Amino acid sequence: MLKKNIIRILASISVVLLMTNTTFAEVIEVSFVYVGKSDHSALLGAQQGIEEANLQGQFLNQKYNLEVISPSDIATFDFSNYIAVLTAVDIDTFTLLSEKLPNVPVFNLTIDDDNLRTSCIKNALNVIPSKQMKQDAIKQWLKKTPESHATAHAWHPDFVKFAARDLNKRFKKTHNVEMDDFSWAGWAAVKMTSDTVARTNFTDQTKILDYLKTKLLFDGQKGSDMNFRETGQLRQPILLVEDKKIVAEAPIRGIAKPPTLDSLGALSCKK
Repeated sequence: MLKKNIIRILASISVVLLMTNTTFAEVIEVSFVYVGKSDHSALLGAQQGIEEANLQGQFLNQKYNLEVISPSDIATFDFSNYIAVLTAVDIDTFTLLSEKLPNVPVFNLTIDDDNLRTSCIKNALNVIPSKQMKQDAIKQWLKKTPESHATAHAWHPDFVKFAARDLNKRFKKTHNVEMDDFSWAGWAAVKMTSDTVARTNFTDQTKILDYLKTKLLFDGQKGSDMNFRETGQLRQPILLVEDKKIVAEAPIRGIAKPPTLDSLGALSCKK
């Protein structure tokens, strides 16, 4: 009997010690900075990502923050304490930021310029699809449905597969607007980074950048393992929309040649 009581006491002490260590473990703070207009939908997506990262972070002793600055402030702003920079800016400002912060992940959430991809800026992470990706998606669809007038998008509020319905509902509930291409890109940039922190415990900018560029596998509620090309472009499916309804997903089955995600957009850098 005495032996059983001792075992119970030791077990109780172990539980208390475990709870104490968990309670007083150092909280890791991870901060993002958003550069762009405060009324842009990309910011709403980033805010959604931060909110969801903090829900997950409660169990991992991680806290996520988001600071918003104007493009006019970048010359004097100290970016050293931020794990990544999220941008909704023009191409000249984006290029300037990337050059200013060569070892920091700089996410492009809004610019579809093809030259920005083929110039292969080493720290540029283009979440939004390029113009060529969207054009290639439409070309594939027109081979199957020549009379279509579909447009190509990264996201759509009526997308329901692969838990997209839940993401759209969460976003609409929080912001009272529907998620669009730019808000999806903002959410995705934060999500892929916070998932990387949770998986690796990396908080160093250079290590995060290397992981995102070389080891990332990201679903993004699109049903495919997405990662970055050498161009810095995120491989991803494209949604084709006609009359405000999703009519297809590219790569188009039976049209695109494998590896199918690489049938969309430029694959290599300018030589």
